[in-house]
Parts: sequence; C-alpha cells; structure tokens
Amino acid sequence: MSGVVLYDYSRSSASYRVRIALNLAGINYRAVPIDLSMGEQRSDSHLARNPQGLVPVLDIDGLRLTQSLSIIDYLDQTRGLGLLPAEPAVRAHALALAQSIAVDVHPVCNLSVAQYATTLSDDAEGMPGDWMRHFIRPGLLAFEALLKGFEQAPFCTGTKPGLADVCLVPQLYNARRWGVDLSELPRVLRVEAECINHPAFAAAHPDASAQT
Repeated sequence: MSGVVLYDYSRSSASYRVRIALNLAGINYRAVPIDLSMGEQRSDSHLARNPQGLVPVLDIDGLRLTQSLSIIDYLDQTRGLGLLPAEPAVRAHALALAQSIAVDVHPVCNLSVAQYATTLSDDAEGMPGDWMRHFIRPGLLAFEALLKGFEQAPFCTGTKPGLADVCLVPQLYNARRWGVDLSELPRVLRVEAECINHPAFAAAHPDASAQT
C-alpha cells in the first residue's frame, strides 16, 4: 500500500486539483475523506493536521503539506511534471492564467463563504446559487479572454496538461453544479473536452474519487 495519504473531500476544488496532479505524477495514494458537509474539517484530529481546518492535506516523502497550489508545486518540482513553461515571461503568463481561477474565483466561491453570505442575507431566495453564479461566470469569461494569448494545442498552454488545466477543470465542475451559463466559452470548453478524456483527470473526478 502506498505511504502517500491524501486527506480530501471529493467535491472540493482544491482537493480535485491535487488528485489530478497526483495522477499526472503516477503516484498511488490512499484517500482519507474529510466530510466538509458534516464539519469534519473542524475536528480536533483534522485541525492537528492543518490548523486552518481545510483540505487537502497530503502526507508524502515524510512531509505533511497543505494548500493545493503549494502541494502541486512540490509535485511539479520533485516529479518533473512540467506544469509551467520554463521561459520566465511565458511562465508568468501561464501562472497568471491558473491563478485567475485558483486565487481570484475559487476563494470567494468557497462553500463556507457562500453559506456565510447566505446567512448575512437572511437566507434570501436564490442563495447561495446566486452568489456562486455572480462570481464564477465573470471569472470564466475572463479566463476565456486570457486564453487568447495561448495556442490551445490542445490544452490551455500547450501540448500537455499544465497548471491552468489543473485549476480550470475543477472550477467547471462547480460551475455546472451551480447552473452557471457556460455559453461564450468556446476555448474553455474545447480544453475541457480534451481534459476529460485524459486518464489523470478522469480518475480525479469527484464521482470517481468518491467511489475509491
């Protein structure tokens, strides 16, 4: 059995990203589910793993790592995944593309944030879905515009999956969960179609991971 352990939640975008990266690296791991819907992330045992009370947490190489982008960077550096271009200027643009999802869209659309906004609105009709759609669609439209700076060949920034693809696909999963209008996103949807046929992405899908 692999000594690599991933503490995750199948529907968590951050966990989904790390599952994709682990699969791209060909790393076998044992998944330990932390049920966010039941508040298990606030348990004493999980807070001992990550004082932030977040997923994912990855035990690998004698280390305990948190924060999905940091974990993915570690895997990229130690397993040679090539998730970002080597040339500094191109790398900066590719990193900005990925961060437009992971840093700008995802945090404000975290379920705990949307639930709190719902509470503050006195459970206004349409919440939290209205909140999610309000932020996700503009974020994806911006991602679509940013993609014009790259040749989709066939992935976001080249011929193999990169960090932008790893961040985009989980966000699209959440977009569909919340009924976000995905029209006017031809580049995004072409990239997604390529990714979903890639074994590393398919195996990381929440429906697949929930069964493992």
